Amino acid sequence: MNTIKNDIKFLKRFCLITLLIIILIGFIVFLIDPFFHYHKPWFGLKAVLNDKEYQCIGTLRHFDYDAIIVGSSVAENNDNGWYDEAFNCKSIKAIRSYGATADLCYLLDEAFSSGNDIKKVFYNIDPSSLNASTEPTYESTGCPMYLYDHNPFNDIQYLFNKGVLFEKIPYMIVNSYIVDYDENLSYNWAKWKSFNKETSLGLYFRPNDVKPMMEESVYDEELQGNIELLTNEVRNHPDTEFYFFYPAYSMLWWDGIYRTGERDAFIHCEKEMTKALLQFDNVKLYCFQNEPDVITNLDNYMDSIHFSPEINRLMLDQMINDEYLLTLDNYEESLDDMKNFSDKIVNELIKPYENNNMINYEQIYE
Repeated sequence: MNTIKNDIKFLKRFCLITLLIIILIGFIVFLIDPFFHYHKPWFGLKAVLNDKEYQCIGTLRHFDYDAIIVGSSVAENNDNGWYDEAFNCKSIKAIRSYGATADLCYLLDEAFSSGNDIKKVFYNIDPSSLNASTEPTYESTGCPMYLYDHNPFNDIQYLFNKGVLFEKIPYMIVNSYIVDYDENLSYNWAKWKSFNKETSLGLYFRPNDVKPMMEESVYDEELQGNIELLTNEVRNHPDTEFYFFYPAYSMLWWDGIYRTGERDAFIHCEKEMTKALLQFDNVKLYCFQNEPDVITNLDNYMDSIHFSPEINRLMLDQMINDEYLLTLDNYEESLDDMKNFSDKIVNELIKPYENNNMINYEQIYE
């Protein structure tokens, strides 16, 4: 009989200790909150941001800021401090790797709902975003929706997560108190990457065949949906200044879309988006694509798209000086010049790399 009583006491004690441990774990995750799901950093911790799918949404909801740097992976290597100094603002990043318009507008909506008075938006327009799906892709691509929705009951996936407790929290603590982490370099991936001709050519897999050029209107249905998404953001926030820009992709990218037959369609999409955005007084739009000294120098790139932080800084400096500014009077001519220059790329500038067998071609398997 005494044995049974002792067993019951032990079981009760075990359950109580287990419950206390569970509560303690959840409390620790809540207090440190490495994904910023509940609050901005406490206890002198830094905003250690290196996992955008898990952290970006929380920072937009809980941090203090009045400017946003929006875009795909090519916008990640911006130093927030550059923008803060140049435009007298406090910026954070709203990043989505694919850079699709619907996904970035989703992040913008979260930012505008945060209660912050957002004065400026710096928005990187990737050409591929203009014909992307007009539906957000967070759920379909496996993002942790328990961090995105407002359902407290599924937070258990965050509060009692082994990876969060034993990896993310220690990483945040070390970078806050021991390592000299720079908060302005949020999501920056450039540190361990190589930007040179050999690397960029090695990661460019050129289509074997040159396809006939598509009709320029082939993406019009998706384009119109994306134009509506982006112009709605501008229209709904007339007191916010929007700085849009087309980034400086390398000549390898232009060679690639020429060979897939998409070049004219992409130029058309840019023209239509540009014309729509320039109808608004709170918009400035820049095109950094047609810069021969930049896009033909493959030492600026790690592949056909991703450029070094120095190019991020260059584009910002040009924006500050209103260089490469598009207007309703010059945008068609400017984009036509880029189209003409892409002809020179495929007919002349890419030839030395072909002749020296420095270009990889796609392997077609039967």
